[in-house]
Amino acid sequence: MEIALFSSRAPPSQTLSLKPTTPFLRSSKPPSFPSFKPPSYPSIRAAISRTKKEETVETVKTQLENCYLLAAVEYKGFTVKQFQELRRSLPESSKLVVAKNTLVLKAIEGTPWEALKPCMKGMNAWLLVHTEETPDALKPYRTFQKEMKVENDFTGAVFEGKFYGPDDFKQLENMPTRAEIYAKLLGSLQSPAIGLVGTLEAPAREVVMVLKAYVKKLEEESAAN
Repeated sequence: MEIALFSSRAPPSQTLSLKPTTPFLRSSKPPSFPSFKPPSYPSIRAAISRTKKEETVETVKTQLENCYLLAAVEYKGFTVKQFQELRRSLPESSKLVVAKNTLVLKAIEGTPWEALKPCMKGMNAWLLVHTEETPDALKPYRTFQKEMKVENDFTGAVFEGKFYGPDDFKQLENMPTRAEIYAKLLGSLQSPAIGLVGTLEAPAREVVMVLKAYVKKLEEESAAN
């Protein structure tokens, strides 16, 4: 009697093989695909920065309208508190602006204020004076220097298209006031010949002020008659 034996092992011909059979599967390197680079767009931060710069240039240009004097003040070393105190000490006719040299230079380009180019270095704050009384506009800063014991000084200024360096500020600070010019005019009227020569030799600002005062005096005399 024959007994059939059954084995759980599959015949050799039916054994499954997991060995790679193609060159692609044999390679140990991952497949390479073409890289994709997204298009670059200007960042929002760069756009905001550009807008702020344009606004600063326009602000300086606006402040230069009806401006009689533009001065640069050394800004490096100022504390926030000191700068706030300085701004509060200035009269309404004066404005203190903090802006980069490159932006101020762009604002004054092609104007008489371009004479301020020698000041375009270091860190500066910009004093814009909107009154003819230049000495009175500069006094608050001198007072501030003494009270706060600040060494920061003017690095230059432009007045009537002329550049004044740090050593020339005495000329600006010692200019006669409106009252002093009126007094000079009265003296000129009392001695016309001498007064006329003195007036013609005076700086342009004084001549203009004297002429304005003289016209006003004639108008008042006319109205009284």
